[in-house]
Amino acid sequence: MSLVAFLLSLGATCRITRFLTKDSLAAGFRSWVAGRFGDDSKPAYLVSCSWCSSIWVASAMAPLAHWAGGTTGFQITTMALSLSYLAGLASRWLD
Repeated sequence: MSLVAFLLSLGATCRITRFLTKDSLAAGFRSWVAGRFGDDSKPAYLVSCSWCSSIWVASAMAPLAHWAGGTTGFQITTMALSLSYLAGLASRWLD
């Protein structure tokens, strides 16, 4: 795997994890999990804990990066996710 594919995968993993665990657009998903399994359940904790979710996101991202890391589609998609994550960090820092 190239360094570019690794770094883009890292950024995409950060953004997807952030989306799942913190973003208001995924709040319905988190509420659904809590409603289905209970507020204090392990699945509810999983979808609200960045450390917990990131291992699963990374586990999906790693083989994808290995097999498709050199393709244009992979690079464009992961670059957009990485840039989105970095823009979010920058806006929190600058605001």
